[in-house]
Amino acid sequence: MTKSVVSAVVGIAISRGDFPDLDTPVLSFLDETSVANVDERKRNISLRDLLTMSDGLEWNENLPYIDPRNSFAVMTNAPNWVSHTIDLPMTREPGTAFNYNSGATLLLGHVFNKATGIDIEEYAVEHLFTPIGIDHYYWDRTPFGLTDTQEGLYLSTRDLAKITRLYLQGGRFNETQVIPTSWIDESLNTTFLTQKNNGEGYGYLWWSQPYTHRGAEHIAYFGKGFGGQRPILLKELDMVIVVTGWNILPGQPFLYAAEAIERITAAVAD
Repeated sequence: MTKSVVSAVVGIAISRGDFPDLDTPVLSFLDETSVANVDERKRNISLRDLLTMSDGLEWNENLPYIDPRNSFAVMTNAPNWVSHTIDLPMTREPGTAFNYNSGATLLLGHVFNKATGIDIEEYAVEHLFTPIGIDHYYWDRTPFGLTDTQEGLYLSTRDLAKITRLYLQGGRFNETQVIPTSWIDESLNTTFLTQKNNGEGYGYLWWSQPYTHRGAEHIAYFGKGFGGQRPILLKELDMVIVVTGWNILPGQPFLYAAEAIERITAAVAD
């Protein structure tokens, strides 16, 4: 669920004029002469493509994470995760298809630092955590010292619920507009379908999926955290559900978002 929090921070930075337009090329924040496999497709990767996992880089994160061929596992064995990711060959035009890529969100963290001149953790504390009363957290860093924007943010269940509730309340906390309402709407909106048969979609580092309650179909929005961390937003029911877990090995019991939604909504009275 770290990625979904990063999405919120990016939206805040855009609203404050600290972060560039989402159509800005990613390579404008890197030394292109030091990047491998550069072609016109790679030059066309935009910040929006990183947010929507449609970067077009060669990446396979569909294997189990304990499989050394998983692209995430390969990245974490590299000394510089940013360089490793941006050096990968391209497999398609950016912005044309969803392909889950944790390295893309790591690139987004690098761009954030370059664009704002501020570490994204520091920015999150000032403009997201502190305004809503989060003062206890931990955030991992990469071997090169970059805040790990693709995973590694540790929050209490209640604090994760606070962040998710901002999305229910149009970005407001008490009388303070923390996240722009327009960003919440834009980031939750489905940009790509993930091609799963459950109608799952992806926006700006947020997932979506249909669910049925009392015979009516609605859309749930949620983050997916490693091992079962799930901040879930049910707008129509004015409800936030937060599920935590750490079932990280194949074959172990796992509470998917759909099952959590079904169990909770079944207990909601008309």
